[in-house]
Amino acid sequence: MRSGILLGVLAAAAFGQQAAAPPKTHLKAGDPAPDFALRTTAGEEFRLSAHRGRTVVVAFFPAAFTGG
Repeated sequence: MRSGILLGVLAAAAFGQQAAAPPKTHLKAGDPAPDFALRTTAGEEFRLSAHRGRTVVVAFFPAAFTGG
């Protein structure tokens, strides 16, 4: 699936087409991130507000480890 997306992006670039614009947001560089909660790979809840004041990096790998 990812190879199809990559090919679409490459084809758009090759033919001078522009990719769709990213969604609009009211956030600006330097604004605090809104609170959110995610499940960790260990199944625990991670809530951003519990880590305020620390550097947080969220890595998201769509379809990772799914074999597709």
